[in-house]
Parts: sequence; C-alpha cells; structure tokens
Amino acid sequence: MEKIKVGPIVDILGDEMTRIIWEEIKEKLIFPYLDIDLHIYDLGLENRDKTNDQITIECAEALMRFNVGVKCATITPDDKKAKEFNLKRTWNSPNCTIRNILGGTVFREAIICKNIPRFVTCWSKPIVIGHHAHADQYNATDFIVPCPGKLELVYKPKDGKEERYMVHDYKAAGIAMGMFNTDASIINFAHSSFQYALERSYPLFLSTKNTILTQYDGRFKDIFQELYTREYKKQFRAKGIWYKHYLIDEMVAYAIQSEGGFVWACKNYDGDVQSDCVGQGYGSLGLMTSILVSADGKTVQAEAAHGTVTRHFPIYQKGGETSTNSVASIFAWTRGLQHRAKLDDNQKLLRFTQILETVCIETIESGFMTKDLAMCVRGKRNIQRSDYMETFEFINKVAENLKHKLYT
Repeated sequence: MEKIKVGPIVDILGDEMTRIIWEEIKEKLIFPYLDIDLHIYDLGLENRDKTNDQITIECAEALMRFNVGVKCATITPDDKKAKEFNLKRTWNSPNCTIRNILGGTVFREAIICKNIPRFVTCWSKPIVIGHHAHADQYNATDFIVPCPGKLELVYKPKDGKEERYMVHDYKAAGIAMGMFNTDASIINFAHSSFQYALERSYPLFLSTKNTILTQYDGRFKDIFQELYTREYKKQFRAKGIWYKHYLIDEMVAYAIQSEGGFVWACKNYDGDVQSDCVGQGYGSLGLMTSILVSADGKTVQAEAAHGTVTRHFPIYQKGGETSTNSVASIFAWTRGLQHRAKLDDNQKLLRFTQILETVCIETIESGFMTKDLAMCVRGKRNIQRSDYMETFEFINKVAENLKHKLYT
C-alpha cells in the first residue's frame, strides 16, 4: 500500500528501556505505512543536561506550533540519578515543564483486553482520569523548619494593603509547604474536562476535599459548577449525561463499586495517585493511555502512562532478555496520530490508527503478550517462559498481525 501522508508530529524522545522500544515501534509499526512530517526533540536526560533543559521549553513551543506530539517516557532525576549521570543539577520533570507551558488536562484511560483479569472485577467500562496539570504540589515551595518560630503566609497585592495569615507557631523543628493555583488554570481544567466528557458521551465527576480546604478546593468546586450551569448543562442533558461534585473519599468509594463509564476530574496530585490505582485495577499500568489536551482542545500530547522501565534497561544493555510491555507506547503514537487525523480530516490516517489499536488488543487476546500481562493471567508463581514473549518478539508479532490485517 502507498504510504499515508501525515501532517506535522512532534516526536519527543525519552530515556532507558522505553527509548529502545520507541525506536522499534517507529521502525516496525509506523514508518512502513506513514510518511510523516516529523519534528524530533530529544528529552533524554543527557541532552536535557547539555542544553540546561532549554530543549524541553523548545519542545513545548513546538507542540503549541504544530498541535500534536507523541512522547516517550522520560526520567525525572533525583539525587541518585544526578550522580549517576553526572548532571549539573536535578532537573525538573519534563512533563511538568511541558504541562505548565501548555496548560490543559491529562486524560488517562485503561486499554481493556478481555483476557487480562481485572483486580476490580465490576469494572466493565473505562474510567477516564482527568488529571489537572498545573501547580499545587508540583510547583510548591517546601522547606525544613530548623527550630522554633512562626510561619506566616504574606500576600502583597499590587494595589492594596498587605495581608498576613498565621500558619503555625513551631515549638520545635518541623517542615512546611506553601502551594498555589490560579483561576485561569482551573477554568482551563474545567473546560477541558467538560469538552472531553462530551466527546466521549460520559458523565463527569469532580473530586476535591472542600470540607477541609474550604477556600482552596472550594474554588475548584465553584468554578466547575459556574461553568457547567452557564455553558455545558444543556449540552450534557442533550447527550443524557451529567456533572456532579464529590468529596474525594466518596468518589473513591463510588469508583470502586461502579461499572466504570465516566470521566473523573482530579486535582494535580490526586490525578497522579488515582490514575495509577485505576490503571492497576484494570490489570496493568502497561495498558494505559495518557493524553495532555489543551483547554481549547487544539493541542494534544500523547504518551505512555508509565515510566522508563529502569529495571529492564541494564539487562538489555548487557544483552540479556527483557519482556517490556510496549502497548502503552504504541497507543501514544495512535492517539497522537488520531488527533492529527482529526485536525487534517485525514480519514485514511484515522482508519490506520484504529486498525493498529485493534491489532494490539487482538494480539494480546490471542495469547501473545509480555511477562507483566502473563503474570496477571497465570499468576506470578505459575508463570512459565512459554507463557510470554520477549520485548521485540511481541512488537514483531504485532507488526506481523498488522501487515496481515492491512493486506487481507
């Protein structure tokens, strides 16, 4: 078949084992079928250090320019990694840097395969986590309080009287943190969440702890409700869906007992925690998509919801056998390409991405899978080498099945 012409895509390179499978996916599943206008940004840790992390900012600017990006998993270095890589400093999370520049919301959703057992057995439909991608703990100021003293928050308006808020009177050493968010970011978060729920025809829930953080979390609740009443209520009702706010405690209980089939809007840290819980509840974090959507819906960055699979990388470097699940990385490509297809009204590209996703799921449901999934099916104690495929065997099997599906 003739290669499908594809508009601009920002290809964001990452680290360790996921970087290896990222290149394999392109060579086996993408390049044979697509002629892409590719713009490559290397966010591998060494290159980020070499450029003083300017490459991450340039990458975010390219995303805003071209509107579609696909991102490999990257390292957020701690002190141990900084020493291992001889870094100039412990650079910030590239995900946080990009999210703070783009704004918007990260939506994470499980890839459901019929033969992968779910730890939460009643979940028959997807639960989509909408993860607010700005500030809170991720841009907080925290420090160790070394001795007795008073901690105050001081607000200095540009025009007006200074305001002071007592936080704590320390009698001995301790710790402290100050964090923030903005109305503009919360409004963007709300718009993204409402629009995504409408696109999926799913009800939307927002969870906060507004009974404790009456001003902070209460602001999230109020903004969502105001926008829903003013702009989205009629559209939701027309689709037979709804919006509701829950306390985070109640929402967790509701989610565990539900069948799924909704979008769950979470504050920044809550979204990180709950997306991992939900991903594991469906069977594996290796079967989860992650998409950053700007507030206007025009710009999308798709990525895997897991890390760089650090433990497999040294084994691969020494020539040993690994069994790394590549499905979430494959879906990063398909979901990014689907947005490109939407922007360009490219029906051939859309059909290709849908076929590739179907092939991945059918391959697993036919019994061909990596070790993490085989352990879900067989159990850790019962697993045999014949139950799973090595990293590149699995990608090759998907490539074989894709070729068969496209040409028959």
